[in-house]
Amino acid sequence: MGGVFFVIYTLVSVTNHLRLGTTGYDLGIFEQAIRAYAHFEAPVSDLKAPGFVLLGDHFHPILATIAPVYRLFPSPITLMVAQAALLGVSAVPIVRVAQRRFGARTATAIGVAYGLSWGLQTTVDFDFHEVVFAVPLLAFSIECLLTQRWQAAVWWAAPLVLVKEDLPFTLAAIGLYVFCKGQRKLGLWTIAGALASFLLILLVIIPSMNPAGQYGFTHDLGSGGGLWDLLTSAPERLVAPQQKLFLLAALFAPTAFLALFSPVTALVIPTLTWRFISVNQSYWVVGFHYSAVLMPIIYFGLVDALTSGKRMLPEGTFRRVRRVAVVACVVMAVVGITGEPVGKLLKPQTWQVSQRATDAQRLMDMIPDDAVVAASNNLAPHLTNRCRITLFPHLNASEPTEEWIVTDTRFPNWPFSAEWMANDLARVRATTYRTVAQAGDFVLLRRI
Repeated sequence: MGGVFFVIYTLVSVTNHLRLGTTGYDLGIFEQAIRAYAHFEAPVSDLKAPGFVLLGDHFHPILATIAPVYRLFPSPITLMVAQAALLGVSAVPIVRVAQRRFGARTATAIGVAYGLSWGLQTTVDFDFHEVVFAVPLLAFSIECLLTQRWQAAVWWAAPLVLVKEDLPFTLAAIGLYVFCKGQRKLGLWTIAGALASFLLILLVIIPSMNPAGQYGFTHDLGSGGGLWDLLTSAPERLVAPQQKLFLLAALFAPTAFLALFSPVTALVIPTLTWRFISVNQSYWVVGFHYSAVLMPIIYFGLVDALTSGKRMLPEGTFRRVRRVAVVACVVMAVVGITGEPVGKLLKPQTWQVSQRATDAQRLMDMIPDDAVVAASNNLAPHLTNRCRITLFPHLNASEPTEEWIVTDTRFPNWPFSAEWMANDLARVRATTYRTVAQAGDFVLLRRI
């Protein structure tokens, strides 16, 4: 089953990329970092900012593991294939445990629902992100928790500290779970190691590589009033606005809310806590890649809850409960297949190269390798494997230095406004750049 989802995820990502559906923020940024790793250099991303070392933004040295493959296949598609493989293999332990406990049919229903869960679908539909490494690590770790292989569970979870700076808290939660199961020494060491790594990452490593000498996302906590304001406002932030409650419903409804009856599901608390406390509204929505790490926890929670029900409930009652779970999984699978983004694979236009993509590629083919290029967000990831790419439009009014500029005049509204992009294009056209070629909505300029 993992192989099937690997193919599906790859097709979703690659077809999206070929139709100009990917962006410099974030696919291009991560490719620049991995390209640097592949050449034994610091993970600099000029898209983020000229000369910016990406470890000063988020802590994700695990990205270096893709570098050897990228060196052989230097393409953004390499990142998408790696992402698909990591997410696909995460289905293996879930299906394996479910099959041992409930048989093939129930395991298949749970596995298909997991593979088509919206948290994974929205992840493969949005570029590439480091959190995909955490998904199989968590899946295999939780499998070990449910089979009481405590040390193996900790070893599988330990690399989470190399994925992103918030994940040491999830490792600490696993340590607490192990502690509560009677493995006190192992649990305490795991908690201590997780918290120590968090402090080292946030107070030493990231600030040492950040140009401002600090962690750059503390503003997301909205703690303008200080620590006391943050602590006193946190309870309200956890439930307001109602958008957060909708997210909770979306997370657990696909399991008929049965996952809530498993202690394993408590592992979602660290991730949901920082997301809900944050003032960044992107963390509260059903979308993007933020819920990928929650999917293996929730579906293992379903498996564990059904296991408890099988042991504690009368046989007839358990069969009805299991039937509800299977129906929920089947509904989830149907919605997952017919909806977006996997549903796009069933549409003919997904497999056709659009005229816009053809026009854009024709202009980008005119840019020589190793050139310094300012590219619009939707064109950047098509050039990061062979050029030095910065983002167009420019962040300030200083004289641009890139030799080439390639941009989409159907100006997207992110990460800059259409007005900003139009003004910057007019500025460079009126000063030191001339138009080399234009095709459809796209224009290529070169420095005079």
